[in-house]
Amino acid sequence: MQTTTKTAKEIYYDVKNNPARKRFGFGNKAVLLNVDPQKAYTMVDEFATAYETDPKQLEYTNELAKKFRLLGWPVVWTHVAYMDNADDAGIWGTRTDTPDSLQNIKFNSRRSEFDDRLEIDYSRDAIYLKKMPSAFFETQLQSLLVWHQVDTVVITGGSTSGCIRATAVDSLSRGYRTIVPEECVADKHESYHFANLTDLSLKYADVLDVQEVMDWLTKQAK
Repeated sequence: MQTTTKTAKEIYYDVKNNPARKRFGFGNKAVLLNVDPQKAYTMVDEFATAYETDPKQLEYTNELAKKFRLLGWPVVWTHVAYMDNADDAGIWGTRTDTPDSLQNIKFNSRRSEFDDRLEIDYSRDAIYLKKMPSAFFETQLQSLLVWHQVDTVVITGGSTSGCIRATAVDSLSRGYRTIVPEECVADKHESYHFANLTDLSLKYADVLDVQEVMDWLTKQAK
């Protein structure tokens, strides 16, 4: 095992700035998959479980969604919420039991709501309730992607070390080119955030500047 005195952030930027870094690349058609941008995780002034990495994250997400809709490509939003007794949280809900715990994000609670800053088109965007880290696990997502014949999954949301990573691994495992716009994902601590961006970039996804993703979408519209 290699050892280092560098921080997770420094290691990430070493990987990012490596001119020999390999990519999976963009395919022919993509889905925008926005993972759990709900108040429990975005309202940093209200909930202890919330986090913010780039203050413009939700603004970028809205802009990506607009570009996807103009292309007629699918836009998906996921969120988590659980029953009052938390039976549907399974083993994931047994580690802690505090007001901030995952399984205490209840149906119809403020913590379960999407952030008010998001521009969700409820007439055409797909909204899935999930119970576990990956957006693919026991949701209708796979069927949607098959129907739309997409080959590329662009993932935003949080957390980088949790549901983003799990979703990216499942995306790659299903044969999709997987793209993570760096400014559009967030985590509670920069160490977790950058360590997982490094791992995603080296193994499971292309971690790109959001502007590169925007530019690719603009080209598809011409």
